[in-house]
Amino acid sequence: MKKEGILNPDILAAIAALGHTDSIVIADAGLPVPKDVPCIDISLTRGIPSFKDTLRAVAGELVIESYIVAEELPGKNPHVWTEIQAALTGFPCEKIPHESFKKQTQEAKAVIRTGETSSYANIILIAGVNF
Repeated sequence: MKKEGILNPDILAAIAALGHTDSIVIADAGLPVPKDVPCIDISLTRGIPSFKDTLRAVAGELVIESYIVAEELPGKNPHVWTEIQAALTGFPCEKIPHESFKKQTQEAKAVIRTGETSSYANIILIAGVNF
């Protein structure tokens, strides 16, 4: 058993399988998951687990190169936008229209569905390398 960090074996396996520039999505409860992308559904109840807690846990395990959010996020959900900026300070961010964001999730290696129910609480994390 692991001592700390993420304990969920499916999330750990998804992170371990990522190569440089591969992506993984952390999604709110409503984001549609593409048919051929594995969904790791950790939603329990409305708001549990939160987007913030899930992002912080994944960011603690994953080498992140950059991230993508919907361009609507900062204006429609400033609270989550502030949480993302705090968790990913210094990482490059790309903002794209929400419809383009949903299409981009088709390239992800996995989607982690949270219990988050606030608007646009979704992020695509791009994997980096640790060397």
